[in-house]
Formats: sequence, structure tokens, C-alpha cells
Amino acid sequence: MFIKVLLTVIFLVVMVGVGLYSRKQASSVDGFVLGGRAVGPWLTAFAFGTSYFSAVVFVGYAGQFGWKYGLSSAWIGIGNAVIGSLLAWIILGRRTKLMTQHIESRTMPDFFGTRFGDQGLRVVASVIAFVFLIPYTAGVYSGISRLFEMGFDIPYEYCVVIMSILTAVYVIIGGYKATAMNDFIQGIIMLFGIVAVILAVLNAQGGLTTAVEKLAMIPSDADPSVNGGFASWFGPDPWGLLGVVILTSLGTMGLPQMVGKFYSITDESAIKRGTVISTVFAFIVAGGCYFLGGFGRLYEPVIGANGKIAFDSIVPAMLVTLPDVLIALVVLLVLSASMSTLASLVLTSSSTMTLDLIYRDKKSLPGEVEDGTIDDIVAEKIERRKVVVMRVLIMFFIVISLMIALNPPTFIAQLMGISWGALAGAFLAPFMLGLYWRGVTTASVWACFIWGVGLTVINMLLGNPINPINCGAIAMVGGFPVVWIVSLLTKKLPQQTIDSIFKCYE
Repeated sequence: MFIKVLLTVIFLVVMVGVGLYSRKQASSVDGFVLGGRAVGPWLTAFAFGTSYFSAVVFVGYAGQFGWKYGLSSAWIGIGNAVIGSLLAWIILGRRTKLMTQHIESRTMPDFFGTRFGDQGLRVVASVIAFVFLIPYTAGVYSGISRLFEMGFDIPYEYCVVIMSILTAVYVIIGGYKATAMNDFIQGIIMLFGIVAVILAVLNAQGGLTTAVEKLAMIPSDADPSVNGGFASWFGPDPWGLLGVVILTSLGTMGLPQMVGKFYSITDESAIKRGTVISTVFAFIVAGGCYFLGGFGRLYEPVIGANGKIAFDSIVPAMLVTLPDVLIALVVLLVLSASMSTLASLVLTSSSTMTLDLIYRDKKSLPGEVEDGTIDDIVAEKIERRKVVVMRVLIMFFIVISLMIALNPPTFIAQLMGISWGALAGAFLAPFMLGLYWRGVTTASVWACFIWGVGLTVINMLLGNPINPINCGAIAMVGGFPVVWIVSLLTKKLPQQTIDSIFKCYE
């Protein structure tokens, strides 16, 4: 216990120390939200990866999908690396950096409002982001707290509260630069941690070959007379597996907290290096998490109060017999993954609410002089006021998420499915196509917002007749034909406006 507490305390002290070190760069809006748009490839790549993979993946997804699909769940990690990281950087990286800088966009809702000439889009997008980032955050809280409960025997409620306070401290003090620097440190811990844990778990089962042989002897849930499905290439349910791959991989390209990383990177050469770093990181971390979860059926499942398997307890049950030093490493691994994701989520949500709702109309700001410019002293005061408001909203966002996490309505995987389905279903298609296609219309963006959020909410209100995971995947993929068809049938933006926006690529 001494080792676990000591390592955790050192880790938390370093996180807060980085926040204090970065506080001077968090005095302006650009500094607080984007790190001054001068964050290098290593920090950006690790910020992307650690924001992508949290306790939701390590505890919730690895446990649930490892149990359901066996070793084939590793395909989810491969999809995350190839689609969610490699293709995300190739497709979005350069164009997002250039266009958002050209139109002076700081957030994804700001992009929609400016790119498509409708401030209503900006307002609605900010509300969607704020509302649907909350269940994702609650899922992250839940995941890390279950690991703390296992490693330190601390009640779940205390873990959640401590976690939220510590995350708030370093984000509020240091803003995005502190988040990115801490993400790098946390990413290193994650890389070493996942490799060490996999080796330890396989060793406890007699090695890789023996573990796979044991898994192959487990009968299928659908047909107990058939063995081997959980050790096969595509598992017992290939189509269900494909839905999970789509949701967890394609979704990153439509999530505000992920796309925002491309706003802040230094230049195009940094994007090329960041692409390689981020992809390798995803292969090791995501691939490792799902590969580890694939062996979950070799352990006795935890049965919840409802008589069903508690999927969120599968991975903790696999780790509870490890040596104390490794358990400490696991706790730090998941703490690293979760705090980085939480920091990204709360920063995205607070900046969106501040810049896209409270201060969205620059013309209405006080202190404007007759020529339409703002006096430097007044402008500086407004900047400071925006940063203060963002810090207050960070606390507000954390408190709401905390209340949900203390009484979570469903498994972590379902919380994430609802969040990603609505966000990426609404944002992915119009954002990606808006970077490439001049013909995207304002009406098509509205249609996609209605499609993504509407499908997710209706499915939820009807009691999830479509599994939230599959519903999220349908929402994302379906957004592309929605934007394309509506754009062909509705009024185009003025040609002069389009030419001005796309000039950044020349």
C-alpha cells in the first residue's frame, strides 16, 4: 500500500506542478484554449492519444468487448490506430489547422458558425457539445474510480470526488499547455504500463500460447456445443464487432475535444511527425487494452446486484491478483489516461460555452470605438474576463458530471455510445466535408445536427431498441448522405464567401 500511495502522490504532485509552471501562458484566450497555437508534434500527438484513450477504453470497453468478442476485440484497437489516429491526422490535420487559423476559429462550434455563415449553428453546436460531453465525462469518472476501489480499497464515491478536484486544479491553473504537457507525461506512463500489465497477465495464465488454448476451450454463448469462437480471428459476432470499430474509430474525427488538437499544432511539418507518433501510440495503447480484455473470460466474472455480469469490473478482476507494484502501475496508467481525457473534455466544454454562447457576438462587446475596433485596455480586460468565465464553467461542468458519475445510469460503454453517437453523428460529416467540399450548404449542417442528435435521443427514449453502440455508428455514417443530399437540394453559400474561405489552401 505504501508503494501505491507514494507513486500516486508523486504523480499528482507533478500534474499540479505542471499546471503552476504553465499558468503564465494561460492568461489569454488563445493561450488558455489553444496554447497559443504553438504546440509541437510530440505534445500534440500525445494529447490526441491520451484524450482518445481513457478509463472508458481500459476498464469499460476492454472489459465488455473483450468478454463479448474474445481476442478478436483487438481489431477494435487496430481500427482505432488506423482510422481513429492515422486517417484522422491525414484527412483532418493540415486542413483543420489552415482553415481554422484562416477564419480565426477557436472551437468546433465557432467553425460551423463562421464557415457556414450562420451564428445559430454556432449556438446550437455549443449546446450539443456541452450536453453530450457530460455522459462521456461521467463514464471516465466511473472507470478510474473502479480501479481506485480495487487498488486502494477506497469507496467509489471518494475516488470520484478526489479525481474531479485534482483534474480541475491543473486545468484551471494552466489551461491547454498544462494539459498537453501532462498528457505527454501521462502518455509515457500509459505506454510502459499497458505492456507491463499484458506480460504479467499472460504470465499468470502460463504464457500466450497456453492462454489462447484456454480461451479456445470456452463454449460460445449462442451455442454451448461450439468452442473456439473467442480465440478466432473475427470472434463470435463479426458484424457487432464492426459496429464497435466504426463507433470508436470514426467517431474521433467528429469530437470537439479531439479535433481541437489540430487547431493548436505549430505547423504543417509538425503535423507529419505527429501523424506517425499518434498512430504508433494508438497501436500500443488501444491494441494492448483490447488484447488484454480478450482474456477476460479466463477469470471469474463479477455478478452485479441485478444478477448480470458487471462488465466494468472484468478488467479490475483480472488485475487484482497482480503484485502491488504492478497494481500501482495499473492505477497510474488508468489515472493518466482518465485525467488527460477529463482535462480535454472540461476544457473543450468550458471554452465552447464561453466563446460560442456568452461572448459569441463581438459587436455587442462594450468598449468599441467608432471605427469598430476595441481599445487595447478594454480588449485585454475582455480577454481576462473570458478566461475567468471559462475557469468557472470548468467547475460547473465537473460538478454536473460528478453528479451523474455518483449515480451512473448504465455501463460505461453505453454512456460513451450515447455521447459519441450524438456528437459525431451531428458534427463529423459537416465538419469533414466542410474542409474539402465547397458545395456544403448551411441547411445541410442543420439537417445533420437534427439527424445525429435526433437518432440518439429517440433511441434512448424508446429504451434503446438499437444498441447504443450500433446506433452511434449508424448516426456517424448516416450523416454523410444526409449532408450530401441536402446540399444538392438547398441554397449554396455566396461564391465570393466560399472563395475567401478556401483561399487558405492555395
